[in-house]
Amino acid sequence: MCLAIPARILDVKGETAQVDFGGGVKREVNVMLVDAKIGDYVLVHAGYAIQVIDEKEAEETIKLWNEMLKEEESWKT
Repeated sequence: MCLAIPARILDVKGETAQVDFGGGVKREVNVMLVDAKIGDYVLVHAGYAIQVIDEKEAEETIKLWNEMLKEEESWKT
């Protein structure tokens, strides 16, 4: 199974972008596969932005992702 995580683009330099996954997690990803600009949300898989998504879809996905992480944490205790 493949997993792509939404992130917001903070800066773009050539084919590389600084993205924010939330919670203070920022990384550089390759954006050569998409036409993305600062402020856009993208789905990131294996270090590559693979699709630009709208803000509402990104926020819904982030919300679900956070709920899954919270549930996983409750299993550990």
